[in-house]
This record gives sequence, structure tokens and C-alpha cells, in this order.
Amino acid sequence: MALRKEEITRKLLHLFALLMPAGIFYLPHPKFEELAGFGIPYAVPVGILAFLFFGSVIVEQLRFKVPAVQKIFYKCFGHMLRQEEKAKVTGSTFVIGAALICSIVFVNRPHISFMVLTLFILGDAIAAIVGLSVGRIKIGKKSLEGSAACFALCMILFYAAFPFMPWILDTWNGKVNLLIAVAASLSITIFELIPLKITPKLVINDNLAVPVITGGIMLLIEWAQF
Repeated sequence: MALRKEEITRKLLHLFALLMPAGIFYLPHPKFEELAGFGIPYAVPVGILAFLFFGSVIVEQLRFKVPAVQKIFYKCFGHMLRQEEKAKVTGSTFVIGAALICSIVFVNRPHISFMVLTLFILGDAIAAIVGLSVGRIKIGKKSLEGSAACFALCMILFYAAFPFMPWILDTWNGKVNLLIAVAASLSITIFELIPLKITPKLVINDNLAVPVITGGIMLLIEWAQF
């Protein structure tokens, strides 16, 4: 399948989602307070995410039921919607939901929220771009090439990005934990690839589930090793 311009635009816009993990980790961080001269309670980014999530849910429901809202929605975002999203909630709403859940579940481990959301947002984007442009070996609706690109990028982020970001690895004594890096990268790759089916008719959206599952795996390994 050829990589459409709309798909590239969609993934580039998803990069704005990186503001969510950045806000969760950096805004309430004590060292940010020292640098900025003022503090931001952790409840603030959580509250912003909650507002964005429930606001997005309301807009999604209105676009299904109110023709005027639907018209405006499609005029603004219709060119970026996938076929299945025209009748279902968009992936963006689920990503915001995942960020909100992570911010609550990993309230005492904001570095996990930061890493897992960053890994998923960028990993999902590269998997789609590579899969649609050069993917040949199909696994369901996705491709082996896209999954390989996702795993590679996640590992690159662990070793070429996270160590150079302020305070991210403080809990790990400034060093990347190899077991966590491999486990998280595999989790993102595998669960992004395989549909999460509870029943034949009930499938959990990967945008919502994958960051939370991967964060849980990282947390369990942290507890075992630190």
C-alpha cells in the first residue's frame, strides 16, 4: 500500500502528542520548580489531560449525532481520518485517554509515563510510515517491516535520546536498564502489532492499552531491580 500524504500529515500531527508526556514529567518536577522559580502541582497536568479527554469524548459523540458538528469536524479533520474512524472514536482520543490513565496509575513514577508514551507515540508513527511505504511481509493488517522499525526506534530512544534528557534516568542512577529497554520495546512492538481481543466482538484499542500495559511491565521490573 502506498503511503498517502494524509497519513504522513496524520503522523506529523501526532507528534504534538509528545507534549503530554513532557507535561506529565517536567511541569511538576522539583528541579523545574528550582529553574522556573515557581511550582506546578502534579494535579495540573492530570487535570488538563482529563479536560482534553472528556472534551474529546464529547466532541466525538456530537459528531456522530449532530449534523452541524459532524460537518465542522469533517471539514477540519476529515482528510486525516482512516475509513474505520468515520464510524468509530478516533485514535487521538484513545491516546489522550492512555496519557490520562498513565498519569494516574504511575503517579509516583512519572518517568515511566514519559518514556512509555514517548515510545508509543513515536514507535506507532514509524511503524505506520515504514509499513505503508515499504512493508511487504504482512502480519494481519500490519507488516513485519513496520514492527521491526518500531522496535529499532524504541531501542534508539532508550540509548540515544533518554540519557540526554534532563532528569529522565535519575531513578535508574543515570543509566539505561537493558532489561527494561528490551522488555518495553518488545511490548510496544508486539501489542501494537497484535489486536487485543477480549472476545471476538470486544477489541481494546491499542492506542489506549499498549502504553498502560508497557508501563505496567516497566514498573514490575523496576520493583524487582531497584
